[in-house]
Amino acid sequence: MGFLDKLRGGEKAQPLEPGLFSYTSPASHPNHYRLHLRVEPGGEGLLVINASTVLHLNQTATEMAWHFIRLTPPEQVAEQVSKRYSTNKKQAADDYAEFAKTIQTLIETPDLDPVTYLDVDRATPYEDLSAPYRLDIALTYRLPEGAPAEAAPSKRVERELSTDEWKQVIDKAYNAGIPHITFTGGEPTLREDLAELLQHAEARGLVTGLVTDGHKLTDTRYLKTLLDAGLDHAMIVLQPSGTQTWDSLASFAYWREVLNDDIFIAAHLTLTKDNASQANALIDKLSGSGIRALSLSEADTSLHEALQAARDHAGALNLPLVWDLPVPYSALNPVSLELAAAHGQDTPQGAGKAWLYVEPDGDVLPGQGGKKVLGNFVRDEWSGIWR
Repeated sequence: MGFLDKLRGGEKAQPLEPGLFSYTSPASHPNHYRLHLRVEPGGEGLLVINASTVLHLNQTATEMAWHFIRLTPPEQVAEQVSKRYSTNKKQAADDYAEFAKTIQTLIETPDLDPVTYLDVDRATPYEDLSAPYRLDIALTYRLPEGAPAEAAPSKRVERELSTDEWKQVIDKAYNAGIPHITFTGGEPTLREDLAELLQHAEARGLVTGLVTDGHKLTDTRYLKTLLDAGLDHAMIVLQPSGTQTWDSLASFAYWREVLNDDIFIAAHLTLTKDNASQANALIDKLSGSGIRALSLSEADTSLHEALQAARDHAGALNLPLVWDLPVPYSALNPVSLELAAAHGQDTPQGAGKAWLYVEPDGDVLPGQGGKKVLGNFVRDEWSGIWR
């Protein structure tokens, strides 16, 4: 029985005030870390640890997380929890000690991806959320020179938001209680203000990710600028036939060693008829490059067996698979393809609930590749968009 099971006992107390709470440890801390806690109206909570672990907590565990963030002395936590839930004070103290130990373990475990869970009781509620826990922002649908035009739906938008407008989007996301933003595209590094926007999100205490082809990241000075601005995780979209993919991964490896930076790096590989026979060799090469997870999709449904074989090979190498992070806009969204192949569905379960997708002009879709516009993040009130 996990600690969350034990915390379910006792009487129901009045929930904490809803809101988003953050804590950043001092730079001198041996495991410099950040915590983001969102308390839902019903008392349940969402705790994000270092952009590496998303935990869904029941009401009592949410209160313990709230105390953990506020650095409340353990004896005071035990006293308050025991009174609020009519439980034994020693049991409350033991529960909090176990909770704190688990959180500390997660803090000290480097390079976890944003949707990894360790061996604790958890749930993934997609209903009755006060806000999604991730906003996927397509900064631009512009593409690098030589990229196929169909890789971005440029006809969908007439303009890109300005730097100030994107800052408004980030502020509105923060005020809505969305703790995690992923910048994608198109190719987001074509925006000259990417580092400035990362820094703005960092100042709000938000978790940030980047999805990119990696071309500009081969410049280690540019990569360091993004890391210094607060980038927490990145997904490199593989171009197996070129050198830039491997050069960008080498740049990450260099700065990880120099800065001792525990940034989480994933890679996305789309299987095509040209590269499917080389998939295992590519995955072998990736496993030795320093990435911590792999996202896979297929360019054609006839490659589904090859996709399954690639998944099995990654599993044999203990290379975790991630499915719910976006890729630069295309019809090759790994989640959509996986569900479409298995169930004939077009929309992932979490789209419009666990995450939303913002196009370059600010229009909001339930998820990448969606067609229904829920509103515009700059012009419209958040309450109307979410409703």
